[in-house]
Amino acid sequence: MNRRSLLSALPLLAAPRLAAAQAPVRIVDVLGREVTLPRPARRIVLTQARHVLAMGLLHPDPVSLVTGWGDDLRRMNPPDYATVRARFPRADAIPIVLRGQADGLSLEKLLDSQPDIVVAGLGVLRDGLAERLADMGIPVVAIDFFYDPMKHTRRSMDVLGKVMGREDRAAAFDAFYVAHRDTIADRLKGIGAARPKVFIHAHAGGTACCASPGQGAFDSMIRFAGGHNIGADLILGAIGDVSLESVITQDPAIYVATGGPYAGRGGIPLGNGVTLEAAQRELVAVLRRSQLDVLPAVKAGRAHTIWHGFNDTPAHIVMLQALARWFHPERCGDLDPGTTLAGLNDRFLAIPMAGPHWADLPAGAF
Repeated sequence: MNRRSLLSALPLLAAPRLAAAQAPVRIVDVLGREVTLPRPARRIVLTQARHVLAMGLLHPDPVSLVTGWGDDLRRMNPPDYATVRARFPRADAIPIVLRGQADGLSLEKLLDSQPDIVVAGLGVLRDGLAERLADMGIPVVAIDFFYDPMKHTRRSMDVLGKVMGREDRAAAFDAFYVAHRDTIADRLKGIGAARPKVFIHAHAGGTACCASPGQGAFDSMIRFAGGHNIGADLILGAIGDVSLESVITQDPAIYVATGGPYAGRGGIPLGNGVTLEAAQRELVAVLRRSQLDVLPAVKAGRAHTIWHGFNDTPAHIVMLQALARWFHPERCGDLDPGTTLAGLNDRFLAIPMAGPHWADLPAGAF
């Protein structure tokens, strides 16, 4: 094809994508609610700013689409917010429309941001918020990577893909996610009741001992990875506290602490700007301070730490691999979460995940 022919063909090649960008978009969210947009959204409000990290799996500049968001990312996870801001300086200019929980929502600031759509986490959709915004002409879609990630992640990413007009990227991510998820499921076929008891020590070192997921949050991921979450036996809600005595009595086969910045409260450092050695040192220190070093699992070296942020991102496929490897080394010991994380960074993430996001107890620590 000569240069003139190629130039004349360019509008025809671009036409399908341009048409798709202007066509109405039908979206069914994780609650089964249907929303139709006249075209993919150009102005998005996030009730949880952390969901910009999920958007970054599909869009090269997710911040460019955000006109308002919650304060959760900069308040609870300053290192990741710093990474977002370094790559996309516009982040600092985005108005805060929600501070803390649902009752901290400013309708005035939300309306001032003139969104095409509001993308809301399930925890914010209370007291008829979606209906009130719809009455004002602002559609709302619900996504969820926290309350039931094994059920809602694929639909949530489909929602984000449609909202942003990035359905091709959403399909590519879905294929990546499903392939890795199904590998774990295939390895664990037939385990039946052979599920080791697992204690997930949430926010280890950043709060008093011992916070843990109950029948929500990490629980579905623990079960999928072939473990039995003792927190689900002891806590009625999604999260709660268990006593040191209860943990010792339960005698879990595996201990997993979650780590991260925790809004400056301390704890096991993991993620951006952290070294593996620092994470391992603090894991040992937390176990000693919490008196959990008496657990047989810890003495046997079956103690680990993992980034708490995996509880609200589709990148949790990395955590699933790590958990399965720790719970069932005979079946899943060759799974490689490091390679999976590298694949997410190379193929998808506009906001890369740097630094260690999990660590094992150093040999001979106890």
